[in-house]
Amino acid sequence: MLDSGLPETERAKLAQEARKQIEAGGTLKDENNWGLRKMAYEIRQRTEADYRWFRFEAPTELLGSLDHNLKIADGVLRFRIFKVDPEAPSIVPPAAGAPAAAPSREPEPSPELSPPPVPAAAPSPTAPAAPAEPAAAPAPAEPAAPAATGDEAPSAPAD
Repeated sequence: MLDSGLPETERAKLAQEARKQIEAGGTLKDENNWGLRKMAYEIRQRTEADYRWFRFEAPTELLGSLDHNLKIADGVLRFRIFKVDPEAPSIVPPAAGAPAAAPSREPEPSPELSPPPVPAAAPSPTAPAAPAEPAAAPAPAEPAAPAATGDEAPSAPAD
């Protein structure tokens, strides 16, 4: 991800330097220029970056030097080096423009399937009023059994 504040010539020069370094020590398989895109969050007060993508084969030594050079290069906002399966297909750049709206977790109700709202029924003046159900009376409380403390003698059964 290159700094979008740099002129296009400077960004192209940075990409060309990375390409030359890759080709000098490895094999460049694919390259894509994804162009200016909005970033998910700000990096160095930038909200956009020029996205460049390289797919290559290289020895470990090249990865170390490429990592070092990209870290110290002015104009490189972020970079990542991934090891991928050589049989995996190349990445196609996503469509430019605004990201699609995130789908809602709740399905939208279908007007054909949802029943119409039922208004609250007002009591009819001609209909007899339903008798109110009597409130349940509380059950009488049973006397609590005295607690045994262990100091009492056992009681004898009554004849």
